[in-house]
Amino acid sequence: MKQSAGLALVVMLMLLVIPQATAAEGIKDSESASHAADSASYALVDTYDYGKFKVMQFNLAVLSHYSYLLCSGKECLVVDPGRDVFAYLDHAAKEGLTIKGVLLTHSHADFVAGHMELAKTAACPIYASATGNQEFPHELLKEGTAVPLGSVVLKTIETPGHTPDGMTACVYNDPNDAAPVLLFTGDALFVGSVGRPDLMEGTMSAAELASMGFDTWTNKFSKFPDATVFFPAHGAGSLCGAHLSDKPFSTIGEERTSNHYFQYKTRSDYIAAVLDGLPEAPQYFKYNAAMNRKGPDLVDWNAPLPPEKTPDTALTDAGKIYVVDVRDAAAYAEGHIPNSVNIGIRGRFETWTGIMVPWKFPLAVTGSQEELKEALYRLHRVGYKADVISFDAWKQAGLVLAKSTPVKPRDLYQQMQDGTAPVIVDVRLPNEWMGLRVGNVVNLPLNHLAELSSKLDPKQPVVTVCNSAYRSSMGIGILERRGFQQVSSMDGGSEAWLNEGLPVFGNEKAQGTSGSVPKRIIPLPERISAADLKRLITDLPGTFDLVDIRPPEHYADYNLSGSRNVTIADLAGDPAFLTGAGPLVIVDRDGSLAMAVAGILSQKTARPIKALYGGLEAYWAETELNPAVREVPLQGGVSHSAPAVMPPPQPGLPVTPPSPAPAPKKKSAGC
Repeated sequence: MKQSAGLALVVMLMLLVIPQATAAEGIKDSESASHAADSASYALVDTYDYGKFKVMQFNLAVLSHYSYLLCSGKECLVVDPGRDVFAYLDHAAKEGLTIKGVLLTHSHADFVAGHMELAKTAACPIYASATGNQEFPHELLKEGTAVPLGSVVLKTIETPGHTPDGMTACVYNDPNDAAPVLLFTGDALFVGSVGRPDLMEGTMSAAELASMGFDTWTNKFSKFPDATVFFPAHGAGSLCGAHLSDKPFSTIGEERTSNHYFQYKTRSDYIAAVLDGLPEAPQYFKYNAAMNRKGPDLVDWNAPLPPEKTPDTALTDAGKIYVVDVRDAAAYAEGHIPNSVNIGIRGRFETWTGIMVPWKFPLAVTGSQEELKEALYRLHRVGYKADVISFDAWKQAGLVLAKSTPVKPRDLYQQMQDGTAPVIVDVRLPNEWMGLRVGNVVNLPLNHLAELSSKLDPKQPVVTVCNSAYRSSMGIGILERRGFQQVSSMDGGSEAWLNEGLPVFGNEKAQGTSGSVPKRIIPLPERISAADLKRLITDLPGTFDLVDIRPPEHYADYNLSGSRNVTIADLAGDPAFLTGAGPLVIVDRDGSLAMAVAGILSQKTARPIKALYGGLEAYWAETELNPAVREVPLQGGVSHSAPAVMPPPQPGLPVTPPSPAPAPKKKSAGC
């Protein structure tokens, strides 16, 4: 009774104390997750020490791009670098390392690679596939090619599927070892996914490449031991695949049981799964892939800003120039060059420019001097060049400004109730719109908004909506370029709508109901019984993640098979726990803290979050102590119901060993 009251109090406190703003966390997309200023710089994720060598992993969040320094002794190799290579040079210099080469796992399409920059700056060779049709000087990689580095050796294997020239670099402590320590898989294998096979522009069918990917997994990756670690070239948010996790690395064993695509065991089923539901590839991908095969031109990264374009109404001619305003949405709304499109510098600026601006179409960027410098720098990452005009220069010339007043969510809701609302256009992808929307609104995805706007009347007022207002602000300019005169964006997007506690709608057709029925999102954790968890562990291992949040000493004393010891801070703060195949199950001593943490995580993700009801005290009593009691014989072989003599329970809750925990020990419950 005491424990039930405690659990009820925890849930009540969660509902009262956690503001509804946290419900909006569940709809945050990869775009809104990359709005921080540091998302546009290469960040060192971690350094992984393997004894004879170490791996330095870098992440460029705005492109969801992972790249690496593989270091052994005083030598290092750069794997899949981005075009602005300064982070690799700086870290190599700090560590006293000599860059001995650049290794490309394939011809990247979503960014311009840095192989030519490093070959010049570090005077090192480039290693690339012998089948990639590259036009730059390089060392040929084939099946079994060995590349020595310090005291270790890399051996390459051909892993087509994403592209025909896919190569994986396998790192061995000794060339005679039976298995590698780790793999650099590029886009052939992601955490939770595989590289999409539909980027070859007619030179090879997607189905043919997907079939190659099936063989790559079946005949190569799946043959490695379960403990083999691999590092991919992309994480969640990349358009090089679907279902990518934001975990920075994984193991072959984890992917064997949890990767969405490897659950399909026949070639035809695998091909169908890989081809299903892929996001549309940005039009710039094919041009970046061609640049990378040819060898990108070197960039003068210290070049000053080019002379500004003269403020002139010619810049408003949508048929002759594409003006991108890189300021934030609020500044853009206050006043902007007519027919300019707001692609904010704080976000996935590179990718959205590549999606929206036709390749080689005249492009100019406007903003402050600092924003213009950053914009030109970052455009090099996707192969774009642009003219510049400072926004202040446009204003000082006294030329006309277009303005757009953002609509507050509550004001828009009231207009919807009064029947006075403008046409509301949700510019997100269809699956986002179907899953959660603010009412009976029309869905015109941003990447096709220009052509789909023909469905609308340009004389009527329009309000655009997305998750965070980044994309909806972009939609204003796109519609203005099509002749719309009264366009605004909903301030703060769906996240702000939820924060206001306003009703949302889901996919009623899928639920078998008619009409749009408003619903409130109240994400709550689920409770799982000891018996149900026992069945999961016994019958369905590998279909869920199990985390134990007790202190390490209690975890070491007693833990469940397949569990992982994690601190509460890490569990609540690491977004990797918000994604994954199957539910996340949290266990603690008595269930109270697990329920509280599960409640917090449930506000942030659609992933099922479960807390062990009664904690490990209940699990021990129901699944281990009780059976032990039943097995205690009396003299004469008659069973007895008295408790067996067991060690006394101890108080107990989280840290992070990378490998699965051992099977339960027949000791105390650590409770």
